[in-house]
Amino acid sequence: MAHFVIMGCGRVGATLAHTLEDSGHSVAIIDQDERAFRRLRSGFQGRKVTGVGFDRDTLKHAGVEDAYAFAAVSSGDNSNILATRVARETYHVPHVVARIYDPGRAEIYQRLGIPTVAAVRWSADQVLRRILPEQAITGDFREPSGRLVLTELALDHGWEGHPLATVEAATEIRVAYLTRFGEGVMITPDSRFQEGDTLHAIVPVERLDAVTRILSKAPVKEAE
Repeated sequence: MAHFVIMGCGRVGATLAHTLEDSGHSVAIIDQDERAFRRLRSGFQGRKVTGVGFDRDTLKHAGVEDAYAFAAVSSGDNSNILATRVARETYHVPHVVARIYDPGRAEIYQRLGIPTVAAVRWSADQVLRRILPEQAITGDFREPSGRLVLTELALDHGWEGHPLATVEAATEIRVAYLTRFGEGVMITPDSRFQEGDTLHAIVPVERLDAVTRILSKAPVKEAE
């Protein structure tokens, strides 16, 4: 079981909170307006925190220091990005995602290493793909036998600058493509993982846990 912090108790925020709780995770949801919590079902067991999502005391009360992931899905781009940066840079939350309404800002946020989803194509399913533990993600595509899945993978910052061939060799997966600055990028023999990239790979389902563990740490440096 992992702990998740959600900023914004609108329709998407409430849906995320319910889905994560139904999956057995602990959830804290933040909103400036206490009335927003009325969107949560009566049996919701998670923590409801009234406050500003980028305020450190508010975040601490929501348990951000123990969070596996942080999702900022309020109605304000600036608030979402600021809160996400605080979660990642101050509290080192390993998985973050921010909702944005202005797709033109996507490149800026990607350069900051913040995964974003524009409101025009927003859904609770898309944010879940970015914050749920890999073993809980069904993936974008499964071949008929169910043995292989095309899914997004999170990489430690230590992989930045490394050839994708090195990633494949270390994990025994096949990189399908990258999302860079909000656009899909085909792989070439010289492709390297860059800050802000989202990696999409074909992974054997039975190896998802092992692959996630490998990529969650910086690559081992070879002895000189």
